Amino acid sequence: ASHRAILGLSMASVSSLAAWKSRNWQQTEAKKDPKPPPAPRRRQEQLEKLRRGNLDVLVVGGGATGCGVALDAAARGLSVGLVEREDFASGTSSRSTKLIHGGVRYLEKAVFQLDYGQLKLVFEALHERLALMNNAPHLTNPVPIMTPCYKWWEIPYYWAGLKAYDLVAGREGVTMSRVFSGKGTRRIVFTLSA
Repeated sequence: ASHRAILGLSMASVSSLAAWKSRNWQQTEAKKDPKPPPAPRRRQEQLEKLRRGNLDVLVVGGGATGCGVALDAAARGLSVGLVEREDFASGTSSRSTKLIHGGVRYLEKAVFQLDYGQLKLVFEALHERLALMNNAPHLTNPVPIMTPCYKWWEIPYYWAGLKAYDLVAGREGVTMSRVFSGKGTRRIVFTLSA
């Protein structure tokens, strides 16, 4: 139907520690330091080091959050230990979307519930997202998000909401939201059925 449209909104995604070791990062690092990385320690050596307790930071939990904390601490020059009950990235944090959103859902609550606290969350989320994108550009990249509209009234509803979000985001926004027709959307996302 011709009244269907899709709104686009970009968000930043944070990958897991495995993405940190992506090919581009490895190639960049190889240019900086041509020597190969040290061989991984054997399990017994690692356990002995933990027993000695000569660590600045011990992170418990090797999911996405724990690995991120360990990576950040190691990047700051701290001696870090990371322990995990199961296998790394096997817990609940490894199953999250890894999206660093700018708080667009908080804006809807702020407007409809007249809640200033929710509006503050929007500003906080925008600020944190920008800080993460600036501090760890190797871990973040914009990911376009499309919201389908199936009823005519959804088009002005989402358009107004996302334009309000664009206004609130200001310079901390990743990109401006846009409206696409159904036909225009299929040109961009060619895997959609007609």
